[in-house]
Amino acid sequence: MADPTGPVVETPVATGGRRPVLGPFAWHGRELARSDGWRWTWPPSALAEIDAAVRTARARGVPLLEITRDDFPLPGCASLFADLRRELEHGRGLVLFHGLPAEAYEEEDLRLILWGVGAHLGVAVSQSKNGEFLGEVRDLGVVLGRPDSRGYRTKQHLRFHTDRCDVVVLLCVRTAKAGGLSRVVSSVAIHNEILIRRPDLLEVLYQTYHHGRQGEEAPGEDRSYPNPIFGVRDGLFTSQYSRSYVESAQRFPEVPRLTAQQNEALDLLAALAEELAVSMELAPGDLQFLNSHVTYHSRTEYEDHPQPSRQRLLLRLWLSMPGSRPLPDGFEVLWGRIEPGAIRGGVMPQSGWRDVVSSQRAIRERSALPLKGPRP
Repeated sequence: MADPTGPVVETPVATGGRRPVLGPFAWHGRELARSDGWRWTWPPSALAEIDAAVRTARARGVPLLEITRDDFPLPGCASLFADLRRELEHGRGLVLFHGLPAEAYEEEDLRLILWGVGAHLGVAVSQSKNGEFLGEVRDLGVVLGRPDSRGYRTKQHLRFHTDRCDVVVLLCVRTAKAGGLSRVVSSVAIHNEILIRRPDLLEVLYQTYHHGRQGEEAPGEDRSYPNPIFGVRDGLFTSQYSRSYVESAQRFPEVPRLTAQQNEALDLLAALAEELAVSMELAPGDLQFLNSHVTYHSRTEYEDHPQPSRQRLLLRLWLSMPGSRPLPDGFEVLWGRIEPGAIRGGVMPQSGWRDVVSSQRAIRERSALPLKGPRP
């Protein structure tokens, strides 16, 4: 595995063919499972600051979605958060934080902690047409495969996919009775392995696939959008992938039918995701951070507790990050803006961006933190 503290090398498209994308983000699951470098623990001083920040935010009485980093002060965590942003953008693209004592807090306090930590890292964007800026990942009986189904509302197995944000953050509140393992894979490692095994199919994945919007298109938007699975800009890799959304778009007569080669490329990508992934069980209080541009994630099916108060619950943020990479031309159809460090991604709420985005102006202004490059 590449040294995450070493130089980052992301190679652009080469003349006459593709080259491997090299760097610490090109990890294999078996190797990662033997490493602890991606498993971080909150220092006692950080936990004390978080606890004090909860009390400060409560005392100020600011509505949750209007809380800025000033309302949730964590001055002693600045260096830790800088390391976290660096690891997500230039390192493995995956960090699992342990040590937050979830049992010591009410559920509303855990929401406050997730939102407050997120305010120090980036800008939250909406996760659905309902304007969910802080989402709940729980079973609501949704059946996958339906035109408007979203995976975070079901206990069924979720295939590997990306979310529409620079970084997705999950805070585990309660676990299931059985199952519900989180699985993460490096999309960079998948890219490189396809280059070795089937370079002809790699080219297909750089071409357009049509994806359904699952009924969450904004007024004036098409119900599907064209986007390649793999893209490179200025030597920086990104992947936008959900086979479920690709299959969903096939029900629209205006969408071109998938070719045999396109399906073969998706089959190989899915098989490699299974082969190269790492599995982890999130415990209450764990926070998982994933860079969507260089990882895919999935979840195994789970059995829940019968009592609602014990049922599996994760809280989720989608973050637009300062210092994020530029995205290739054409990605603006999904992301809105593609320049580096732009506030981008998310799903337009049906009622528009509403007042919550205006109230986040201070977050935007304070989120423009300089992101240092990889450690020399």
